[in-house]
Amino acid sequence: MGNGNGALSGAVIAVAGAGGPAGRAALQRLADAGATVVGSDNDPQRLAEAVDAARYAHGGATVVGETVDLLDLQSTRDWAGRIEKDFGRVDGLVHLVGGWRGGASFTDTELADWTLLEKLLIRTVQHTSLAFFDALQRSDRGRYVLISAAGATKPTAGNAAYSAAKAAAEAWTLAMADGFRKAGGEGGPTSAATVLIVKALVHDAMRAERPNAKFAGFTDVKDLAEAIAGVWEKPAAEVNGNRLWLTEKP
Repeated sequence: MGNGNGALSGAVIAVAGAGGPAGRAALQRLADAGATVVGSDNDPQRLAEAVDAARYAHGGATVVGETVDLLDLQSTRDWAGRIEKDFGRVDGLVHLVGGWRGGASFTDTELADWTLLEKLLIRTVQHTSLAFFDALQRSDRGRYVLISAAGATKPTAGNAAYSAAKAAAEAWTLAMADGFRKAGGEGGPTSAATVLIVKALVHDAMRAERPNAKFAGFTDVKDLAEAIAGVWEKPAAEVNGNRLWLTEKP
């Protein structure tokens, strides 16, 4: 796999929501590509396990973790500042903070679910994008990568809160992309914000729990990690402000 001389070699990448299955896969894939990876998660134990697994898979890789309150803008800004101070640069923020709540039907929608999802899926995007924009703009290969869901484009009745929150996060990220476009001037953007869209994610533990399930249209977390790494292989102008579909477009 990693040969250490690709687009991610020597890059410094922050991963928000690094403790989940997608985060673990991303940490390993980015470390494998020669990046220094800085993960955050609100669950210290999950984060420590994910960091250890990535370090163990790649002896010598620099993978560190920090518990950061992404619901607090100043804490998020401080985190971005520390990364740039410690490592000299920030070349990416991969946003994997997730969460799901839903109902059986439209009228079953609990507005308490919206209150929670607005924090997890929108507020964390607002804070990481605002906190990291300037550092990513200073990078020669800055990338902000949002992971979104097909439901934002084609919401289902029981997923109103989730789909609306994802759609808001996408719009916010595309506004950030326009910021990069404007900052790039006539030469085009040098940094990029992009959205990777899945139907849902699947990982080995889920398959083990449900050996007969088909998981049709689902994206394996390892394939997602591959797609995340691939964002750095393309020119900024090609990915900035674009949605990359990893599942069939509705």
